[in-house]
Parts: sequence; structure tokens; C-alpha cells
Amino acid sequence: MNPMDLLRSNLSRVRIPEPTNRIFKQECCVSFDTPRSEGGLFVDLNTFLAYGKDYVSWNFEKTGNPVYLHIKQTRKLVPEDRPTKKPTLLAIGVEGGFDSNEAEYDETHNIVILPDYVTLPYPSVELPEKVRLAVDAILMAEGAERKEQVAAWTADKKQVSAYAMNLQQIDNGVIIPPSGWQCSKCEKRDNLWLNLTDGMILCGRRNWDGTGGNNHAVEHYKETGYPLAVKLGTVTADLEAADVFSYPEDDSVVDPLLAQHLAFFGIDFSSLQKTEMTTAERELDQNTNFDWNRIQESGQEVEPLFGPGYTGLVNLGNSCYLAATMQVMFSTRSFCTRYHMNQPLKAAFEAAPADPTVDLNMQLTKLGHGLLSGKYSVPAQEKDDAANATTITDTEGIPPRMFKAVIASSHPEFSTMRQQDALEFFLHFVDQVERAHAGKPEVDPTKSFKFGIEERISCPSGKVTYNRRLDYILSLGIPLDAATNKEELAAFCKLKAERSSEGKDVSSDEIVRPRVPLESCLATFSAAEEIPDFYSSALKAKTTATKTAGLTSFPDYLVLHMRKFVMEAGWVPKKLDVYIDVPDIIDISHMRSKGLQPGEELLPEGGPEEGEANMPVANEDIVSQLVSMGFNHLHCQKAAVNTSNTGVEEAMNWLLSHMDDPDIDVPLSQQTQGATVDQSKVDTLISFGFPEEVARKALKASGGDIEKATDWIFNNPDASVSSDMDATTSGTVQSPVDAGLSDGGGKYRLFGIVSHIGTSTQCGHYVAHIFKDGRWVIFNDNKVGASVNPPKEMGVLIFLREAQQLSVAR
Repeated sequence: MNPMDLLRSNLSRVRIPEPTNRIFKQECCVSFDTPRSEGGLFVDLNTFLAYGKDYVSWNFEKTGNPVYLHIKQTRKLVPEDRPTKKPTLLAIGVEGGFDSNEAEYDETHNIVILPDYVTLPYPSVELPEKVRLAVDAILMAEGAERKEQVAAWTADKKQVSAYAMNLQQIDNGVIIPPSGWQCSKCEKRDNLWLNLTDGMILCGRRNWDGTGGNNHAVEHYKETGYPLAVKLGTVTADLEAADVFSYPEDDSVVDPLLAQHLAFFGIDFSSLQKTEMTTAERELDQNTNFDWNRIQESGQEVEPLFGPGYTGLVNLGNSCYLAATMQVMFSTRSFCTRYHMNQPLKAAFEAAPADPTVDLNMQLTKLGHGLLSGKYSVPAQEKDDAANATTITDTEGIPPRMFKAVIASSHPEFSTMRQQDALEFFLHFVDQVERAHAGKPEVDPTKSFKFGIEERISCPSGKVTYNRRLDYILSLGIPLDAATNKEELAAFCKLKAERSSEGKDVSSDEIVRPRVPLESCLATFSAAEEIPDFYSSALKAKTTATKTAGLTSFPDYLVLHMRKFVMEAGWVPKKLDVYIDVPDIIDISHMRSKGLQPGEELLPEGGPEEGEANMPVANEDIVSQLVSMGFNHLHCQKAAVNTSNTGVEEAMNWLLSHMDDPDIDVPLSQQTQGATVDQSKVDTLISFGFPEEVARKALKASGGDIEKATDWIFNNPDASVSSDMDATTSGTVQSPVDAGLSDGGGKYRLFGIVSHIGTSTQCGHYVAHIFKDGRWVIFNDNKVGASVNPPKEMGVLIFLREAQQLSVAR
């Protein structure tokens, strides 16, 4: 049969895509092959899913779909003297944004019929109309990859301030000179802001590292409410480039009447010269000069590394939190084994649903093979001989678009292009993987991270109770009073005060930060803590109890979370500028909980009145995340309960809006006396197959809403295990809560660090450093290299491996 007749005989397997169809034409569904790969990309003309040359036959075997559009891109030769454009916007892929000098490509298309790879040229008038319409629609459509991820990282466009058009200006006789400005409240002569209401010149905010201003401009706003300020030194004849900030809107804004507002204070902007960077320019400067932080080892000659286990991840736009976390996860034996060594790509594809792009197992296997196979980690000169490359440069890395789309589908925040908290992502990731292994826990790789925590509570009666729970992270407070360099800190504070009085800043190499030993942070976890309003069944009254905590098991991998973000007055998050001295070997065997000891007597059965027994139960994951931010434990429990345990963000919003409630410090038990659960709703949940005890607890936690109660049960698989702080007895102390978990000797070796630079978890940059093959390696998005000076002291997440384990080499 000739090729054209063969194509006509298969027209029934060809579909013309509709506007609602997702079309993949930029990346293979089961690998990171693209049209630029050696074999190009094959788009299934029935499902519109794309496959690399080594994988398209798998799709034919699975679906029987024979007709494909083959897309191949070949690199053009570009003149070596092509000028590089300087970016003017914090953006990628848009006019005025970062020019990555990306090579240009010629693109060719063919129709390919499997299984014999019969090829027909496209375009061609001889092709059947249905095929031509299908291919035209595919080529004209925007790829699903770009639709889902919007591959540019672009700063938000500034909006017109709501305060600009009716801005009040006070006629107080202030005339601003064209130069010689100084803060009205200190000696600062740079980073100065002119308040457009009263003409006060004040310095800007203090940066997290102590540089910048002294907060006088923002403090003036808090005192007066005057909303708009313009940064002096950014005002020129081009008023659109001036940096105007709105305090109530907490953002840079546009002031359409800026010329009028400046003239009110006698400012002739036409003659002014630019002397300061705008906020956006400073951010742009930080991102174009990657020497702005220690975590990226700026100034070091970092040797690029290539091969299996040394593949970078492309930043999809503020996705460094994901890249840093996943690099560490795939440097553990459990994830390497589950998604690479014991999971062939073909097996994952055959087990995947019709659309493999939405299957977590498929996309994790794809990511694992992409990172660990070495296929996509080749020096540029080996890849680009045709372009006459003569130097080894960083690899392009692989873009984790499909994985991000799958893992974020159940979490609205991770679906955005905003920066996120690496800790929150880690917890969400392990939760999703654990759920995916609900029916086969024996191969669940997250088990190697899970451990038990036991809390021992003793009341003045001398009797005790024990509570147990499971966790994936050990969250540690940072006791600044345990700093080992107090003399140096005192000298630095003195120097800083002297410089400030002179209107100067200390230089970055003069800054001294507190250095706190990790051992001191671990000690805060085990230290005794008072629990007010604890109901003692022995005393039959509320009292103050003492709580201590320990670990019931030592996992293969232990993740430490350093609480570097705390809450200042007014509930404003602040990052602690502190170093944590982390040794290579850590022994925490002394932190093992011993359980009920000889001579100890458990609190008797019985508890508070019925109202207290029916106290709503707060989701411990939500509570622990809020506590790690510095909030009061009781307040966090209330926030979780009052938002029906729907999530951290909802609880945070409730907490911030109820901090001044008169009953905020009243124990939950006192607020819920008399609370009852509708028996008919309990019966409904029982009919779904849930135990009565779990059904009652879920309804209490979700305000009696059956749908929310069902979600609560699925989100709390250990719900049958009591986690109430007012527990009156531990029942059987040897609880099965942590049965089946790995349990080592408590001696660990440091193997991974996720560090962060920036004022909050919602901004800045994450980088991973991992110890593999006998050396430290830096993973900075797509850049992978031998680490010269790993910033062990700057870790936000610290990954430890049981010392007896062999290191994962690849």
C-alpha cells in the first residue's frame, strides 16, 4: 500500500482539535525530549499528546493510534558578534526582559505513520483535508505546556494608586531643594523618600541584613496615615520611571498626577538627574548579578558537573523552592529506588491513565529518570558541535512543568507563579506521595522520612500521660541567647551604632551574625514546657502541667526545619539573621523517648465534663506550621478549629483578624462546653464506612459539616489516635502509631541543605547543596557545580541521613 493510501485508511484515528483540547507539542509526556532533541517530537493526532522518538512506539502499542505529526527543530548558526541587549524589565520572554541569547531554530514538519514510520511531507496539498486541518490547528494553537505554566517570570504591572487622584497636600511652606537631601530623623543621605502629603524627607525600610534605611518613612506613615511617597533620586524628566510607593496598598504604584504633586513642593523635575535605583531596578540588579548572596557561592570558581545525578532543573518562574527540594529528595536512596532503579519508564507509562501528564507516578518517574539518567546532563560543547561551541557551559536543565502541574493540582498556591515556602512544599509533596501509596505502603518512599514523637505530660498530682503522633519534620526554635560569638556581636552593635550616627551603613563584610550551635536548637525541642489549663483527671481540675518531648523512632532520613521566621510586634513576620553551626555528624540518640517508666503512674480514666470531651480537634499539621511561624500554640489550635481545618492560609487569615478578640486566650475546652454532635450526621458517616469514634471527631473538627468532615477524615488518616492535649490517659503506652517505621540508632550524617535568601518565604531564592560522590555539590536551578564553600550555616531545611547508610552515588 502506498503511503497516501495508508494514511487514508487510518483517517478514522485522526481528530481535529477543538479549542478546549490540551495540545502538547513542546515536551514528551514520559521524558524531557523536545522538538530540538535528536529524534524530534511526535504528536499523536488523536490524543494530541507528544512523545520522543524512543517512546512513540510505546504509545502506538498502548493505544493503537498510528498517525503522528513529527516536529523537528534544527539550530541555526548565529553570528558570534550579535550584540547582547541589556534587560530593562524583570521579565523573561517579553520585550525589554532578559535576553538569554537563545539560539534560533528552523522547524520542519512531517506526517509519520506507525509502526513502520512511513513518512509524508507537510505541508502538502495531496494530504487529506482532515489531516491538514488537524495539523494546522495544532501548529497554530498555544501549547498546553505554556498555557499551564506561562513560561515567563514577569514582575506585576504597576497599578494606578487609589490615593493619587484625591491626594491631600498640606501647604506648610516646605520647598524641596534639588539636591543635598537628608533624612529628617537621622543622618541617612541615600534611600530617601519624599512624602507627597507633607513634604517630609525620610529614609526607607531597613533590610533583613541590617542595611538600607532606618524605617523612618514607613513609621511616619503609621503615625500620620499619609499614603504616598516618591523615592528621591529616581525623579527625572521621565516621570514614568519614578518610584512611587503606596503604604496602604503596600506596593509600587503609578501616580498620574506626580508632576502636579512634585510642583506643590517646588520641585522642577525636568532638570533632575537619576541617582538612585528604583525598587524594581534593585530587584533586577540582584537577579542579573548572581553575586547577591552567600548561598549561591558568588565569587567562587564553581566547576560545572555533568552526568547521572547532576542534572539541573529549569526555573519555571519562582520555582526554585520546588527545584531545591526535589534535588534533595532524588538524592535519597528511597526515591532513587522507587522512581528510577525499580521503576522503568515503560512500566510507569503502561500503568498510567490515558493522559499520563496527570498521573503523579508517571511524572515522578519521568522526573526521576530525567535527573538520574544523565541523558539531559551533557556539556554544551558536546551537544552543540554544529554551532562550533568551544567552551563547556551549564546544561540547559530539564523543566519540571508536568510534575509541577500534577503536584500543584491539589494545592492552589503551588499552582501559581509566586514564590512559595520550601517547608510547606516538602510537607505537601510527601503527603501526596503517601496518599498515592495508600494501597501499597511497602513501596512508599516517604516512609523513610516518617518518625514518631512522644509527649510526656506530668501534672502536680505526680501522675503522667503520654501522647504520640507521627511527623516528617523536626521543627526547631533558635535560641539566640545560645550564640557562641557574643563578644563579636557586641562589638558589631557598637560599630553599627557609630556608623548610623554618621549616616553610614556597615559594609556587608563587616556584618556579624549570631552563631548558634545546632545542639542548642535540638535542646529547645526536648526542653520542658509548661501547659496552662491542663485538665488533670487525678485532680479533677484545671492545672499547669509540664510537657517534654522525644522521638519514638529514628528514621532513615531526618529533616530539620530551622524556624528562622518569627513574629514581631503587630504580627509582622521577621527573618532571623542568624547562622546555625551544623556539624557533619550529629548524634541525637539521647532524644529517644523512653515511654512509661517503672514507678510512673498513668492519669486515671475519666475526663472533663461532656462539653470538654466534645472539644473540636485541631489539625496538627496546620497547628505545627503556624507554630513554626512564631504564633502561640493555643491561638493556632483555635484558628484551625474555627476554619474547620481547611488549610494553613485560612487559619492564618483567621488568626491575624482575631488577635484582639477578648476570648483569644480562653482555652478551647471552655468555649465548647455543651457542644453536641448531630447523631444523624454521625450515622451518615458510619454508613460511608467510617468508625463512629472517627466520625464524631471529624464532625467536631468541621463544625458539623458532613462534606468537610469527610475531607477531614481523609486528611487525617491517624484520626482514631487521640491527639487531644487534655488526654487523661495514654491507654497502652506501646502504641501502634509508629509501628512499621524504620528505627535506627540516632546517629546521622549531614547530606543536604536547602538554604534561602530573602526577607520572607514568599520572596527571595532557594538553593540546594548536596553531598554526593564524596563532595558537596551546588544545585542552583539549572546550574550544577562542585561546591567550594557550602553554606551549612544558612540552611532552612537540613537533611540528615542515618550514618550507617551508604551514600547514594547517583
